[in-house]
Amino acid sequence: MEYRIMGKTGLQLSVLSFGSWVTFHKQIEDNTADELMGIAYDQGINFFDNAEAYALGESEKMMGRVLKKKNWDRTSIVLSSKAFFGWRGKDNKPNQTGLSRKHLVEACHEALSRLQTDYLDLYFCHRPDNAVPIEEVVWTMHNLILQGKILYWGTSHWSAGEIMEAHRVAQQYHLIGPAMEQPQYNMFERFKMELDYLPVFKNTGLGTTIWSPLAAGFLTGKYLDGIPEGSRLAISGFGWLKDRWLQEGKINKLKQLVALSKEIGSSMASLAIAWTIHNPHVTTAILGATKKEQLTDNLSALETVKKLSPEIMQKIETILQNKPFLDLS
Repeated sequence: MEYRIMGKTGLQLSVLSFGSWVTFHKQIEDNTADELMGIAYDQGINFFDNAEAYALGESEKMMGRVLKKKNWDRTSIVLSSKAFFGWRGKDNKPNQTGLSRKHLVEACHEALSRLQTDYLDLYFCHRPDNAVPIEEVVWTMHNLILQGKILYWGTSHWSAGEIMEAHRVAQQYHLIGPAMEQPQYNMFERFKMELDYLPVFKNTGLGTTIWSPLAAGFLTGKYLDGIPEGSRLAISGFGWLKDRWLQEGKINKLKQLVALSKEIGSSMASLAIAWTIHNPHVTTAILGATKKEQLTDNLSALETVKKLSPEIMQKIETILQNKPFLDLS
C-alpha cells in the first residue's frame, strides 16, 4: 500500500480507502461489511469513510458494530463523518440539517455514538450552506478540534472560491482552516480536481478524499450489456445515477477504454481507479465494493498505476476528449 500526506497536514492516508455510501445497509449486511473491511485493513487501507446521511444513519451504525467487533488499534485507522443532510430524511426538522453550529455539533455527537468512537479523524461539511455565515462554520469546526472531538475538518462538493473564503476567515481570526475536500473524480468527472481547485492546491494546500472513481460502477464496464440485478444502478432511488452515466457518448468511449484495459492486462475497474490515483493531487480514492472479488480487483489498481506510461495516458486522453481547460475567449 502507498500512503500519501493529506494536503499540508501531517496525516498519512492509504492511497486507496474504503467507504460505505450506497453499499452499507442498502446492498450488504454486517457479515459482508466485516469481511470487506477486514480485507481492506489487511491490505493496508487505513481510512474508512462514512456520513450521517448514508442509509439514514444505519451505515455509521453498521461500521461502528464492525469496528467494535474487530477491536483494531484505534490509532491505526482514520474515521470520517460528514454533516449537512441530516439522518432523518423526509422527517428532518429545522436545525437538523445544514451547517449551523447547532447541527454541526449535534451531528458530530451523533456520529461518535453511531461509530462507537471517542473522536473523528476527519469531519466534512457535506455541502456548502449559503444560509449560514462562513464565520460560524469555521469557528464551530475550530472549536470541535480544540475539544478533541475531531482532528481535521474539511469540505465536500465546495467550489474553490468557497474553500478559499473559509481559509480567509480562518486566517483573519487565527483559526484552523479546512484541510481536505471530498469531490467526485473519475474519467468523466474532472473539472474540480483538474481546473477549479488548482489555485487552492497552490496557495493553501488541499488534501482530497475522492469519491466515485468508478462513476457509480459505470467504469467497471458491467453496464454495457444492461443493468445487473442488485447493482447500484438497479437500486430504487438511484435512478439519477442511471440517467447520468448511461449515455450513448459515454458508452462508446467506455468500450474503447475496455479494449485499452485488455491491451495492458488490466480490468476496466482497475484501470479507472489507477487513472485517478495517477493524479498527484489525489490523496486517496474511496472504494465501495460489495463483494470480495470486487475489492480484490479494485486493489489491483496499485499495480495497474505502474503501467500508466505517458503513452498510455495519452491514449486515454485521446479516447476521453474531455480534459477541462480555461476558456479565455
